[in-house]
Amino acid sequence: MFRFAYPYMLYLLALLPVLAVWFHYTRIRRLKKLSEFGDVQLIEQLAPDVSTTKPVWKFYLFLSALAFIILGLARPQMGSKLQEVRRKGIEIMIALDVSNSMNAMDIQPSRLERAKQVLSKLIDRLEDDKIGLVVFAGEAYIQVPITADYVSAKMFLSNINTSIVPVQGTAINKALEMAAASFSASDLKKVIIVITDGEDHEGDPVAFAQQLHEEKGILIYTIGMGTPEGSPIPVNPLNPYDFKKDREGNTIISKLDEETLIKMAAVAGGEYIPGNNAQAGLNKLFDKLKKIDRKEYEAKIYADYNDQFMYFFAMALLLLIIELIIIERKSQRWANFKLFEFTLNSFNKNVAGRK
Repeated sequence: MFRFAYPYMLYLLALLPVLAVWFHYTRIRRLKKLSEFGDVQLIEQLAPDVSTTKPVWKFYLFLSALAFIILGLARPQMGSKLQEVRRKGIEIMIALDVSNSMNAMDIQPSRLERAKQVLSKLIDRLEDDKIGLVVFAGEAYIQVPITADYVSAKMFLSNINTSIVPVQGTAINKALEMAAASFSASDLKKVIIVITDGEDHEGDPVAFAQQLHEEKGILIYTIGMGTPEGSPIPVNPLNPYDFKKDREGNTIISKLDEETLIKMAAVAGGEYIPGNNAQAGLNKLFDKLKKIDRKEYEAKIYADYNDQFMYFFAMALLLLIIELIIIERKSQRWANFKLFEFTLNSFNKNVAGRK
């Protein structure tokens, strides 16, 4: 099991392309200024010891070393001991809507991104519960099987987008069915949290939620993402004014269907939580989950982690040493070594000797 103890340090990697752009920008400016004094090729001949490629090599060696330093600061660790522990908790399956309507931006930065933020914070606050993740649009797919490994759950969550499910639509029934089938056979209390804008045109999620609660005792909580007023659905991320249209060419407005989500939660022993205020909604949801009776279960977790940061720092040090060794001037030893002239002279001597 591999993980970063301080994953937030990885955001510093975003500085690397910025530094690369800055470096090439300054080189281009330097060449332009140099051209003001005369022909660049003639100036290069007047300064034969100046290398044009070595500064580039030195910069990218430095940039690579910086990348390894950042990775080392994130403290990479490898799980070395799988230990069986006893915990007390419940099983939670998240059903996350990834249909195109979740790209609507009536909640900033978008419905889906806000939902992912809520989920990430929820996972951070969980302690001994098991968690799983189902994504759905026109079809439903298991993204994370029920697990006590929160690190893996957050890793998969970060990669979710609306293109992950090829069949579009909002089939809440299929999501509920897939989530219910993903629970283990243990007697732990089962909870499904549905995060969606509620626009379902393919079934009766209220009746199905009631059936799951009555037959299997599953509690269902719903989180509504969006506003009742609604918002257009972006089609092209590069063009914020390109929205989805119907057959008549009218812009489609996606609205939050609170009524359906409220009814679903009411018939399934749960509660509806608006997603507009992420922090308040999260606190309310977490308080509700804490009140559910928890039972003991066995889980296998990585108890010990070995730090691996020293290898990254060692690689960074090696690259920096190489960068320091390389001088920016051309090497006279290699500049005086004329390979083709040497080969031609040797050839002529051999021919003369044979004559």
